[in-house]
Amino acid sequence: MIPELHVLTLAGLLQVVQYVLMSVPANLELGPGKTMSARDPSRLGGRLEDQVSDRTGRLFRALNNHFEGLILFTLAVVVLVLGDKTSGLTAVLAWTYLGARILYVPAYWLGLRPWRSLIWAVGWLATVAMLLIALLT
Repeated sequence: MIPELHVLTLAGLLQVVQYVLMSVPANLELGPGKTMSARDPSRLGGRLEDQVSDRTGRLFRALNNHFEGLILFTLAVVVLVLGDKTSGLTAVLAWTYLGARILYVPAYWLGLRPWRSLIWAVGWLATVAMLLIALLT
């Protein structure tokens, strides 16, 4: 498997890990009555994310942020692979994205400012660079 697809697969598994990291404390804090319900905001008093501790709420937001970033990263990998434009540089950029996403979770969970934002920017810029390489080479 080429490095970019390998990293994409690992990024998908990171999403699974993030989901578990978020769902375990959320279930403990909210209880099965809420988490196993239909979760209609009008019946629960708002979004579940707003009803948990600050740290668990950060895990919700980090998970959602990775969903957003993963869409763009997946697009970059697909375009590079299908366009036969992968290279050593795009592999390094893919690994940079994954490394940034891994570091982002604890940085967000612990509320590390400005590091969380800087880590996010590294992953985002790596993805943008991959898209530009796909377009310009």
